[in-house]
Order: sequence, then structure tokens, then C-alpha cells
Amino acid sequence: HSRLYSAANFVRERDNLDLIQLNSFGCGLDAVTTNQVQELLEAANKVYTLLKIDEVSNLGAARIRVRSLMAVIKDRQAKNMHAKTPEPQSTRVIFTEQMRKEYTILSPQISPFHLDLVGPALNKFGYNIKVMPDSVDAVATGLKYVNNDACYPTVITIGAIMNALLSGKYDLDRTAVIMTQTGGGCRSTNYIALIRRALKSANMAQIPVVSLSAKGIEKNPGFDIGLKELIPLVNALIYGDLLMRCLYRVRPYEQHSGETWDVYTKWNNVLAKEFEQGNVSAKKYCARIVKDFDAIPTLDVVKPRVGIVGEILVKFHPLANNYAVDLIEREGGEAVVPDLLDFFMYSCYDSTIKYELLDGKRKNKFASDIAIKFLDHMRKPMISALKGTKFGAPSAIVKLAEKAKHVTSLGTMVGEGWFLTAEMIELIEEGAPNIICMQPFACLPNHVTGKGVMKELKRQYPQSNIVAVDYDPGASEVNQINRIKLMMSVAFDSLFTKK
Repeated sequence: HSRLYSAANFVRERDNLDLIQLNSFGCGLDAVTTNQVQELLEAANKVYTLLKIDEVSNLGAARIRVRSLMAVIKDRQAKNMHAKTPEPQSTRVIFTEQMRKEYTILSPQISPFHLDLVGPALNKFGYNIKVMPDSVDAVATGLKYVNNDACYPTVITIGAIMNALLSGKYDLDRTAVIMTQTGGGCRSTNYIALIRRALKSANMAQIPVVSLSAKGIEKNPGFDIGLKELIPLVNALIYGDLLMRCLYRVRPYEQHSGETWDVYTKWNNVLAKEFEQGNVSAKKYCARIVKDFDAIPTLDVVKPRVGIVGEILVKFHPLANNYAVDLIEREGGEAVVPDLLDFFMYSCYDSTIKYELLDGKRKNKFASDIAIKFLDHMRKPMISALKGTKFGAPSAIVKLAEKAKHVTSLGTMVGEGWFLTAEMIELIEEGAPNIICMQPFACLPNHVTGKGVMKELKRQYPQSNIVAVDYDPGASEVNQINRIKLMMSVAFDSLFTKK
């Protein structure tokens, strides 16, 4: 991508040059570069032409596009039109200490179980974070501001952000946006740039966009996560994982409809109020939460357990996966969703893998080892409360990596990388061999370590029943439902055969 940007910069400074960008259909990296190259060229009054190349042999459309470009070039020459000197690119708006006191910070929804607690945990430190509610028209709005080659999570999150900003509920001169940023090769690293581009096109460039990243990719004086903020943030994630794990384990079997949700709502409200006052250690409530859910009367029935893995937003956001958990439960199954905190441990452990397999530095490995020990220590009360119960307990990230390396290389670290394979193995071994692997259409990491390992997983685990489901603005919801229902029918057959 950096070579593409260099080429665009070279072309826009010369009258006798124009540029045609070729990209592969479904290429995730090109989904980002097309926006940026277009912006660079149009800033210099140049014509941007993009040609998608796939297996279609009819090149008529490509010829028409090239002929149109040639016609525009000749017309510009006849009118003596020249490339203009591009204006300096605007610098990003910094989120300052003063803004922290006055601004509302909008956060897109990623996982309701977790962000319902993360927001109050951070607001205790003087922030005013508002998690935006689900919006059924988020996809339609997102497509107005992001090209449709961008991945599905980008479309949903930017659509939700723009819906909120266009609603009239917020003072646009006193509002900021926050978004996580991984810093790796995944397209999610580019969310920040794509959000800023959307804001600029809507004449809202004054709105600061805050990057929330463990790697500190961008600095903002008004938003700084230190140890005092990190501890309640991690505890909020731990409680979110626990509530999600307990709710999904009990609800399909409850004797009295709605009782499990009532217990969840009670604890979610208790925790949210306490996090607003200060930190809530995992030791305080984990055992009581497990006891409350375990006491809910359940039916003595056996149901197929269905694991949900995949790209992080599609996996945890009900709107993004078309409420897959509800569908599984309606079809008579039990949904099993791995913990969110494990993803952050995976991100930390990548520094160890880089040191052992690639060109990583020892100091980064040392820092990641400390981070993992810190997270493990904070999660101990949750694991102690879960041990020996029907809810199960999460495994150490080192054990997950050990399992994954027998199927895929641990060097695959883009996006969910090897962690996606590890989650599937863990689910199979823990009694949930039926798995839905969710990914945005054209998500390259998921195609490698999701779809790409299914054949080997089925060879090693013949009882596994895995289906890949793509989620995209243009994807057919009926097709998604039918694929899941077919997987469920196989799950029931295997269950009864086993019995």
C-alpha cells in the first residue's frame, strides 16, 4: 500500500501522467488503498480510475473505463487544464485535556455484555463516554460514507457513528469519537483513517477521533489509559465475559422463561452502578454471580452446543451477526461464545511469537509476558468461581497456542490469526464440536485460519461439525440462516446417534 501512495504522489505532481489502479476482487488491503489513492489524486485535480480484476474474461467494462479516461485526458488538454498543487493535508484534531472535561465521546457498539460495563468504568475518570445503541439502518448509512469493498465491521461501525452525529442529539463542536486500533495488518487498523474520511465528507472534520490502542499508535493528551484506568477496564471485561458465559450456558435450559435474563439484568445494573463509583475487583462478585446463575431451575434435557468464532466484531455484536445466538437457541441449541479477554491475551502473546519465530525484540517479549501474567492474575477469581461448575473456565493463552500450532503456524498473526484456530480446537475438546466460523466477506485472515484449517480440523477431530458463514452488506440473510440450520440438523443427528 505504501508503494501505491508513493505512485499517486508522483503522478499528481506531473501534468503528463495519470494513474489507473488495478485491484483484485475481494482484496482486503485494496479496500483501504482505493479510498486513499482517490483522495490523493482528486486533491490535485486528477482523474481517479479503478479497475477490478477477477476471473471474468469479458474485459468490455475495463475497455470502456480506460477509453473514458483517455477521453477526459484529451478534453483537459484541449481546455489547457493542468494539475493543481495539492493543498497540505490537514493534520488530525488532537483530543486535549480541556476536551476531556467538556466533550461527549461516542463509542460504537462492539459487544453489549462488555461495553455496558466498560463505559461506566472509564467515565469514573472524568470521561463522558456514550456507547451508541444498535441501529438497524447503520449498514445503509455506512455505505454512504465507506466504499462497499471495505469490510462489514467498518460499514457497521462508521454507519452507527454517522447516524449518531447526524441525529441532532449532540453538539458537534463538543463531541468526539473513540475507536479501537490494533496496529497490525488487519483492515481494522484503518478504521481511524476511514472514520476521519467519513467525517470530512460530511463537513464534520472538527470532530476528534481518539485511537484506543495498547500499542499507543496515536497520542491524545486528553485520553490516556494508565494503570489506574486499566485495572477497572480489565475488571469490566472480566465481568462481561462471566455474565455472557453464564447467560448463554443457562438460558437454553431454563424452566421459567426470562428468569436467566432477569438475573443477568440484575447483576449488569449492580456492576454498572458500582463501576461508576470506582473499581470493582473480580474477587468481589464473581462467586456470587456464578452461584446465582447456577441456582436457576433448569430442564433435564440435552442440547447440541454450538461454538461461535470469527472476526471479533461479527462474533460479539448481535446486529452484525444477525442475532445468531437467538437463532441457535430458537433451533434448540446452546450457543458457546469464547471470552473477549482472551483476544487481548492473544494480542499480547504475539510479541512472544515474533521473538521466537520472526524478528521480534526481547524487550517486547518481556513486556508481553508481564501483561499476560497481569491479566491472568486479575482473572484468577473468575476462574476459581467457575472451576468445577457446568459453566467451564477459560484456558491459559499458552495452552491455546500449543494446541493451535499442530494445525497452523503461530506466525499467522494478522487479525484473529492462529487464535481463531485455537478457539475452534478448544471448543471441540470442551464439548462444543458444532462451530459457526463467522467472517466479513473477503476477510483474508479468517479465510486462512478459519476456512483454511477446516479440512485439517475435521481430519484430527472427526466429530467436528464446522460451517463458515460470510457477513456482508450484500449477503443474503436467508442464506446465512439456512447454512446455520443445516449445521444444526447435522448437530442433532450426531447427538441422537451418540445417544
